[in-house]
Amino acid sequence: MLNPFDIVIFGGGGDLALRKLLPALYRAYQEGNLPEGTRILPTVREQNKQQEFIETTHSALQTHLGKGEYNKKDWSAFSQFLVPVVVNVTEEDEYWDTLKNILADGEEKSRVFYLSLPPAVYGRCCELLSVKGLITEHSRVVVEKPIGYCGKSAEEINAKIGEFFAEEQVFRIDHYLGKETVQNLMALRFSNALFENLWDAKTIDNIQISISETVGLESRAGFYDKAGALRDMVQNHLLQLLCLVAMESPHKLNANSIRAEKLKVLEALRPLVGEQVDDNVVRGQYVPGDLEGKLVPGYLEELGEGSSKTETFVAIRAHIDNWRWSGVPFYLRTGKRMKKRCAEIVVEYKPVSHNVYGDAAGPIQPNRLVIRLQPEESIQLTLMSKRLDNLEMQLEPVTLNISLSEKYNNGYHSDAYKRLMLDAAANNPALFIHRDEVRQAWQWIDPIVERWQDKGAPSLYRAGSWGPEDADELLEENKHVWFNAGEHA
Repeated sequence: MLNPFDIVIFGGGGDLALRKLLPALYRAYQEGNLPEGTRILPTVREQNKQQEFIETTHSALQTHLGKGEYNKKDWSAFSQFLVPVVVNVTEEDEYWDTLKNILADGEEKSRVFYLSLPPAVYGRCCELLSVKGLITEHSRVVVEKPIGYCGKSAEEINAKIGEFFAEEQVFRIDHYLGKETVQNLMALRFSNALFENLWDAKTIDNIQISISETVGLESRAGFYDKAGALRDMVQNHLLQLLCLVAMESPHKLNANSIRAEKLKVLEALRPLVGEQVDDNVVRGQYVPGDLEGKLVPGYLEELGEGSSKTETFVAIRAHIDNWRWSGVPFYLRTGKRMKKRCAEIVVEYKPVSHNVYGDAAGPIQPNRLVIRLQPEESIQLTLMSKRLDNLEMQLEPVTLNISLSEKYNNGYHSDAYKRLMLDAAANNPALFIHRDEVRQAWQWIDPIVERWQDKGAPSLYRAGSWGPEDADELLEENKHVWFNAGEHA
């Protein structure tokens, strides 16, 4: 059972806190995972925001919780955990002393400092926490991605945080690692002989990892145009999923063992430099198009600028140079304003070595494992089977479908942020990212960014499509095709 803890959410009035963090903590309360004596301290910059904060949170929960999750009784109880405070995260003023006095009542508790802030101010915020004596031996700091815009800036930010917090106190969050289906990926691999014995280059033809979004810039225009899809999604989410798919079995399911195996995958990634970027990476930018029956604007229209080379789509053909994955292409893809919102991992197996059936039986399609992370959570395995409605021997693909969303539709709500915040409070770093992983990921990403700065512009694709044609051609070179959400058996 988790002990009472204090969690200070710097940037408590921001979009992430109101849309994700506070609803996640509300769910934790509903499930009995907020011990009595726990305090949630969201910070705001102005006193009038502090006075309004409880009602602001009330409105946010009603907006962002799922159907049936909100009720007045639970809200009334949950609101008692909230202690909004005024803090300027970059200035040393009297408000920090108010925060210090509040936290002094729980000196023995675990303290989680969640920096829902721009990475540029992480260091200063940590410095003020140290100056004010708020960092105890039971303290942890949670930092959001992306950390920096390149390897050099990421190293500077991590070094500054490291002046005040030991590495074991730093919890770098990637919310995809908190998704229960992602965790199920390890269970699927390492507790089932069916998959663990068929998880290498001898049996697998290719692996695709896709995260597609239907939204455009929303409220992130300023950030996104400086970052782009490669930094915003590939450097963290997609590479972390790649690590979990490709890593060796850790000898124990603890943080150090899991992180060590993930780091080996990143170190084995074949570098993409110079012309290799041109041959293996596609970048795109959306223009106006039809999305779900509505005409939506292009990236430049949303941005309000006449020109920008920022990519809203990336597709990469990657290779992992080790014994297990030699010769297996890993296709990574992410984009905004795509046809459907989905995150999935597709493992396509090699064809059978000898087809005993004649042409009349029909073509034999390779077996395929699809692990869907969102919007619904499911595991699908496509096999070949005889058609039972035909006396002739005719084959067709059939899909075994495990709908995790339906199986656990009992009031439990899968919530990555809930899982990760509770893990931080419990001092369980297994699902968080080590500084070495951040460094290694940027070493692979930086040469791609450098090549793009020297050459060309993104290919254009219509909003509501699956991205630029170049991305399809990237797979056609190996006689592969993308498996798009909802369009395969």
